[in-house]
Amino acid sequence: MFSRISSVAALEVYDPQLICRYYRWRLPQVIGRALAILWPFLWFVLCLRWDQLWGHTDRNVGRRSVQLRKLLTDLGPTFIKVGQALSTRPDLVRKDYLEELTQLQDQLPPFPSEQAFARIESELGRPIAEIFAQISPEPVAAASLGQVYKAQLHSGEWVAVKVQRPHLREQLSLDLYLIRWASTWLGPWLPLNLGSTLTAVVDEFGRKLFEEIDYLHEGRNCERFAEYFRDDPDVYVPRIFWAYSTRRVLTLEWIDGIKLTDVERIRAANLEVKQLVRIGVVAALKQLLEYGFFHADPHPGNLFALADGRLAYIDFGMMDQLTEEMKEYLVDALVHLVDRDYNALIDDFIHLGFLQSDVGRQELIPALEKVLADVLTQEVVNFNFKTATDQFSDLMYRYPFQVPSHFALVIRSLVTQEGVALSLYPQFRIVGVAYPYVAKRLLTDESPRIRQRLLQVLIKDGKFRWNRLEN
Repeated sequence: MFSRISSVAALEVYDPQLICRYYRWRLPQVIGRALAILWPFLWFVLCLRWDQLWGHTDRNVGRRSVQLRKLLTDLGPTFIKVGQALSTRPDLVRKDYLEELTQLQDQLPPFPSEQAFARIESELGRPIAEIFAQISPEPVAAASLGQVYKAQLHSGEWVAVKVQRPHLREQLSLDLYLIRWASTWLGPWLPLNLGSTLTAVVDEFGRKLFEEIDYLHEGRNCERFAEYFRDDPDVYVPRIFWAYSTRRVLTLEWIDGIKLTDVERIRAANLEVKQLVRIGVVAALKQLLEYGFFHADPHPGNLFALADGRLAYIDFGMMDQLTEEMKEYLVDALVHLVDRDYNALIDDFIHLGFLQSDVGRQELIPALEKVLADVLTQEVVNFNFKTATDQFSDLMYRYPFQVPSHFALVIRSLVTQEGVALSLYPQFRIVGVAYPYVAKRLLTDESPRIRQRLLQVLIKDGKFRWNRLEN
């Protein structure tokens, strides 16, 4: 395989062995990038050490978290994605830094349109004028992996043309090579509870990242997502134009809507804010509880309100899948949480991959009782998902928890969705919107195991426990 690839630019999937062989003999390039990464990180570590020496760690934590976010942004696409991945890992990153990393924007300055148009022509094999009747001279949006133009096909349809950044695969491959090399040396010395080697975690990250930059993969994700919501009158998914799409150029239907970040325009358009919130939450729950295939990056820039009141999704590069078994164990965990059966809850966490089987229960159970008691005593209408995850974050950082990649994305998806809803409707409570759907779903679920767990909560010694119904 390697003999057929003269450059990592031709890589279609993440292959750490091939990347290693490619960069092994390109020392000037490797050393140059390693120094560009090392110096800012060394300065950051020195600043942390200085704070420790002078006893200013707590006072300067906000300043250092901002410094880390800016550092990752300056280092480019790979490290922006690393920061976003870490923002979903309360088991690895302390809460103060988590909050700052969640603000890490997936944005970089646009690259020249001449390069973008040259990429479109080389990928599609025709001059721009033959492909499009017109195309915007400048991008309408720019992110860390690519940028988007508005164009019109000769057939009349308006489309969004997503073009990948130049030399992106080479840049990602080199950064992943260096991160992976560092992980093999540092992994054994770092006190991390990952459930696998640090190198294996880097490889999983690399695989997901290469999936995200494969626009054909994104197009297939989009069509699969659209199929699930085909009969949903409230959700809209754009059409892919496959004749104008490759691994590095994706052409899809232009969405003429209002971004959910623009609350004033949404209200000016006389759209019902509460209804948009309800649509978004129910759509998210359908993805997690029914389809198991969910949009892992539903930030406001990827959600549009349409003039007819529907909610449109875009950007399907980051998707993930939950198995039926995972969903069943999640229900088990909820049942044991309601029953305050913390020993059984630890078993559920082990099944789901959050804990190792040899975890010390005597120390962990009292800690679970203390943290989860606050969550369980809240009125259901006042329940806030982000508050609950924040309370749990400290526990996960102090005890030997690990967050499986699937559930890191689930947490990110739910917290992001709740944040979008709160920005539109400050009085929003996720449980108030989700409760009717979840109740119906659990009562009618096709899985006998899930129905049995629900009965276990509601019925004891042949008596129906009405006080448990709301919980």
